[in-house]
Amino acid sequence: MIQTQEFLTKVLDSVPDQLVVIDALGDIQFANKSWHVFGDENASTLSGDWDGVNYLSECDKASDMGDEIGTRAGQGIRSVIEAQNHEFYLEYPCHSPDVKRWFMMRVNSFDYDDRLYFVISHQDITERKLTEEKVEDLARLDGLTGIANRRYFEEFLHQEWRRCARLKKPICLAIIDIDNFKMLNDTYGHQSGDDCLISFGELLTQYARRPGDLCARYGGEEFILLWADTSLKTAKRLVNRLMRDISGLDIPNPNSPTATHVTASIGLTEMTPRPGTSHTDIVSIADDALYRAKEGGRNQIYCQTNRDIEGQAS
Repeated sequence: MIQTQEFLTKVLDSVPDQLVVIDALGDIQFANKSWHVFGDENASTLSGDWDGVNYLSECDKASDMGDEIGTRAGQGIRSVIEAQNHEFYLEYPCHSPDVKRWFMMRVNSFDYDDRLYFVISHQDITERKLTEEKVEDLARLDGLTGIANRRYFEEFLHQEWRRCARLKKPICLAIIDIDNFKMLNDTYGHQSGDDCLISFGELLTQYARRPGDLCARYGGEEFILLWADTSLKTAKRLVNRLMRDISGLDIPNPNSPTATHVTASIGLTEMTPRPGTSHTDIVSIADDALYRAKEGGRNQIYCQTNRDIEGQAS
């Protein structure tokens, strides 16, 4: 076995993973070619000269600038140096302006000449993470309509509820129910019913274009529209336009007692998250508003807020 330093260096330089060796103080003792190339290609301020650089100090600098990954990396490396952990593992994003990238960081130790050294490797795991993202996206979508499913809606609502609570901004929520959908299925068959649901999904995507908007299939023939940081006045204008667009789909439903074409009932509400309220409250209020729209004869919008309910209770 060849054991010269030149031979071992060439072996390490041939490895695609970025490798660096530090001592117990965090000073870099060795960096392989992949490490240098990545630094050069990503505008590293160290200009490829890593010998003697303190890696822990670099992590701390990133942490001081608010970089959470720098904080976690520094803490993890120190946990191995201080023998609190046998090894450290971290997956993290490292996106460029044009490309999404993820890396896996590992820290392990070895003993040489009665001194401890620590190998830090960074492996590109972008391909795996992109595949995982696609799987996650599929899990968030309704299989028939291609829009968000109920599970993702609930996650999204919880996220936006917290955001709007911090900003003291309102959230508007509309629950849309296709009127007499069973009669459509009974008259034309389930394929026509599916086509109707797909058409609704396509229409609703036109009403959810901002990052804080979402359209979702809530279940069966019920759909959701969520608008974060949106006033009730704006939401009313949107659902009135939506009602006209639903009529414009002109999907026949001749046996429906409401109309000879497909119509919908909509329950609309607005809430500003406050202490003592929950994201489930807005769904309950919108659902009650939908019930009132259907009880009132269907093919209509019923708007109700928590203030209305408080007024009724008093």
